[in-house]
Amino acid sequence: MLADTILVIIWVGLTAYAIFAGADFGAGMWDLLAGGPKKGSRPRGLLERSIGPVWEANHVWLIFVLVYLWTAFPTAFVSIMTTMYIPMMLAGLGIVFRGSAFAFRKWAPTVQGKAVLGTAFAGASVVTPFFLGTVAGGVASGRVPLGNAAGDPWTSWINPLSILGGVLAVVICAYVAAVLVARDAQRSGLDDLSEYFRSRALAAGIVGGVVALTGPFVVKADAPTLYEGLTSTFGVVVVGLSVLAGLASLVSIYLHRTRLSRVLAVLATAGILWGWAVGQFPWLLPNVLTIEEGAASPAVLIALLVAFVAAGLIAVPALIWLLMLTDRGVLDADQPVHDGSTEALLTALVAEAAQSDSAA
Repeated sequence: MLADTILVIIWVGLTAYAIFAGADFGAGMWDLLAGGPKKGSRPRGLLERSIGPVWEANHVWLIFVLVYLWTAFPTAFVSIMTTMYIPMMLAGLGIVFRGSAFAFRKWAPTVQGKAVLGTAFAGASVVTPFFLGTVAGGVASGRVPLGNAAGDPWTSWINPLSILGGVLAVVICAYVAAVLVARDAQRSGLDDLSEYFRSRALAAGIVGGVVALTGPFVVKADAPTLYEGLTSTFGVVVVGLSVLAGLASLVSIYLHRTRLSRVLAVLATAGILWGWAVGQFPWLLPNVLTIEEGAASPAVLIALLVAFVAAGLIAVPALIWLLMLTDRGVLDADQPVHDGSTEALLTALVAEAAQSDSAA
């Protein structure tokens, strides 16, 4: 029971990371598709303003999940990380490149520099959730055996369920981001940008629905243990609620109900993760290691529970406050979304260079 409680806590952290960091990854994807410097200046400006106050804070959840998984279920952690070291390494590099490019792009002295850093930021925003999704698919399909580097380093994440997991992760991130930014634009009175991201949310939602339709067939063929759990009564209920939330979110965004659509999109994303948890229970590694077998000693689990309560009292209110301030637009009051162009940027850079020369 104690081990199950800790796993639920880990899954809460994983869900938070999927939703909040997923929205950030999705913002990078739309940055990639925004067009050239002139055409894409306003969408990129809104994306940067929307994720600017919170993008780095979201990695708190990933650190939390990794530390708790390592401490509470060390055998499973070692098995997953050493078998899946290639996609995990690529995802880690994507996180680093993405964060660095996003931070440095704002201060790049040339248009070319901004373009290069913008491409790095956007490209890493696509590949990172894809590789994380392949890891989830590899674990769920039972391709992680027990032991240090005991699994195949390639087929463990290059397989039907992993590819489906990677593609679905990318599409979900794009959808959640478009919904959230459409709401942000509507709140700010930027109706044209709200419509811009609303249309993209609809497109991403439809693509996500098509991809999700292949899910039952892939899972049945590639992960029979997971399929058996998902088709149980509880599994069907959780998956059904996720599907209903996703459809309702699409309808809401179509009807311009961006606030409601945002809530429903979050519920749909959470439903996918919790459906996976229900379908795989009671296995940590399907058909290899159960939750009770892989758990650390009761003393360690109790310490983790106490640490969670203490950290929750400190960190969670601060994160909630940050999100509330961001949602109310308090933190972006001095970051207007302008309709800048390449010419305007060049003019500003030339003026700045001339001012520096005069000072010298």
